[in-house]
Amino acid sequence: MKRLSFVLISLLVVASLVLTACQSTSTGAGDKAKVRVATDATFPPFEMVDENTKELTGFDVELMKAVAEKANLEVEFVNTGFDSVLAGISECQYDLAIAAITITDERKATMTFSDPYINAGQIVTVQAANADIKGASDLEGKKIGAQINTTGAMEAANIAGAEVKTYDSYDMAFLDLANGQIDAVIADYPTTLAFLAVNPDKLKTVGDVFTDENYGIAICKTKADELLPAINDALKALKADGTVGELELKYLAGQ
Repeated sequence: MKRLSFVLISLLVVASLVLTACQSTSTGAGDKAKVRVATDATFPPFEMVDENTKELTGFDVELMKAVAEKANLEVEFVNTGFDSVLAGISECQYDLAIAAITITDERKATMTFSDPYINAGQIVTVQAANADIKGASDLEGKKIGAQINTTGAMEAANIAGAEVKTYDSYDMAFLDLANGQIDAVIADYPTTLAFLAVNPDKLKTVGDVFTDENYGIAICKTKADELLPAINDALKALKADGTVGELELKYLAGQ
């Protein structure tokens, strides 16, 4: 009888320890899942570093924070070069990436995309005094700058006879253009507007936006089933409640 009592007590103690361990490692319904988000903070007005606070800011940064709040996620931003953003999300070093990433069929092969959150086609920028280049059709044989691995670089590579110079960041491309080192820059329209706002007397856009492109949040393929529905639901809600429109007014209007 004493032996049986001892066995029962031992089993109860073990059961209690197991239950305690389970409770200490379980995640409550209200807890937020942590996600690593890659971005390239050299792409104003979408992502940049605030000179005063040294914190990441911009359209994409605020949008990602709003999406995370709706989707019950905790965001850890990783600031790295755009080339590394694409490679990292393709290799699932990061859970998500937001860096004015254009949705393309080629990129879909290695990453999953959310629904589009903004349309941003390509446009040509030249020196303010340039009267010869009036749009993309005048770039044949010219020296064109673009950020490496962007759709701007892809479009430049398709222009007959063009010499394409790629940069780690667009600010260097625009600086070379202002200094006469290249003839033109091809870049996303909203990004171009932000750079031109800083140098309105040196640079200008020519022609119309000549591609139809959409930015999306990139998702590691192994996390897509888990994250995609929540992110798309959050984007839909943020468009409906006016948050996306407010960000457009804050960062894009009047640039």
